[in-house]
Amino acid sequence: MSGAFPLFEESLRTSGLYPLTATGIAVFQINVGKLCNQTCRHCHVEAGPSRTETMSRETAELCLRALEQTSIPTVDITGGAPELNRNFRWLVERSRGLGRQVMDRTNLTVLLLKSQAGLAEFLAAHEVEIVASLPYFQEQQTDAQRGAGVFAASIEAIRKLNALGYGAPQSRLKLNLVYNPAGAFLPPAQHAIESDFRRELQRRYGVAFNTLYALTNVPIGRFKEFLEASGNYERYLQKLVGAYNPGAAAGVMCRYTLSVGWDGTLYDCDFNQMLDVTVDHGAPAHIRDFSAEMLNRRRIVTGQHCYACTAGAGSSCTGASVK
Repeated sequence: MSGAFPLFEESLRTSGLYPLTATGIAVFQINVGKLCNQTCRHCHVEAGPSRTETMSRETAELCLRALEQTSIPTVDITGGAPELNRNFRWLVERSRGLGRQVMDRTNLTVLLLKSQAGLAEFLAAHEVEIVASLPYFQEQQTDAQRGAGVFAASIEAIRKLNALGYGAPQSRLKLNLVYNPAGAFLPPAQHAIESDFRRELQRRYGVAFNTLYALTNVPIGRFKEFLEASGNYERYLQKLVGAYNPGAAAGVMCRYTLSVGWDGTLYDCDFNQMLDVTVDHGAPAHIRDFSAEMLNRRRIVTGQHCYACTAGAGSSCTGASVK
């Protein structure tokens, strides 16, 4: 980031939050690889059909062994399209068998692939919470970001999930949507965009969901390339720095999340993972060396990209961090 902007650590120090430390692990996030059936413009993972990075059964078993040592309540499975990993259903079954809540971060269209027959029914049978990315409630904006035909397929997938009970107000089957701005700007207030999504998706397509998460795009990966190509990189960074919120910084997801990479390397968050910035400051950096005691109180590795999670109402894997 340009020298014109203050270091993120300086902002933390001014807020009385330096050094930033973990408050425990409430979310055990497993990134099973970068293989995906889509190639999205904003993807910080740079996932796609040609990616070969994928978690092996051996590494998945190490994840479960680590989980067994703890009472971490939530297992968050992500990718890529996590469902394309051959160990995905095994991970779900084993995690649920340990009594943990399981979240699946899906792109929706994967549910319609022939190779994934019965996937939606499997998720419902195991009461997996679905966190589904949907850039917008209109076809043009969604397809521009994710590819032609993606919006129509996404709506078809949501209808399939709704038919199984996902998205109903009193149902145990939770369907949450994720919104990312398409350009170089911050997301609107989460409650406002959620209201728009709920109204328009019901009115236009007759589909329902539980909650919408509004996420701030982090200037890394493909989104960084887009910003640089459009001449908006410095301007976007200035917006993030100018919107720094100490309250959001205090509640950043890295403080209660541990991110496991496809090869078992440990990270403070999914964004650090994509930058290959591992857990540090004496904490174990691979799942084979997992220590709940050390990782629960580890010092978080931060950088300039962290301004994205601390801007405005904050941004986390479950939306705004300041309600």
